[in-house]
Amino acid sequence: MHTAISAKLIDITAAALTGAALLFGSGAAHAANKIVARVSLSQQIMEVSVDGRPTFAWKVSTGDRAHVTPTGSFKPTRMHEMWYSKKYDNAPMPHSVFFSGGYAVHATYAIKRLGQPASHGCVRLHPDNAADFYQLVETFGATNTSIVIVK
Repeated sequence: MHTAISAKLIDITAAALTGAALLFGSGAAHAANKIVARVSLSQQIMEVSVDGRPTFAWKVSTGDRAHVTPTGSFKPTRMHEMWYSKKYDNAPMPHSVFFSGGYAVHATYAIKRLGQPASHGCVRLHPDNAADFYQLVETFGATNTSIVIVK
């Protein structure tokens, strides 16, 4: 499955580069090259669209009853291939894409909890999916990425 996703990422990257070539090659051409990651707290799903086309749908774990995941529309503020939470006992947060203060989309090793609220407010993904999302944001850029969290 990871091979298929990686192949899809290569196709997406090629499309982005083609769009960039059109943008820089002709003043009349316009390439959107935007990523929107929509997280549904009620469904515990993150749907990723590239240039308005649904591309991925992944199970997530967001904040549990005691810990809120913020809602709204955000831009990535920083990224770390590996981050350790200073707030939660140096908990590992691989492929972190921070979007609001200490909140991030990142990998979890508690994959059996995906699909249900379980985090301290972050959006947790399967490690393969978090790596793919991280690569997408790195390829398209933070300014072209939106993380939208809805109830």
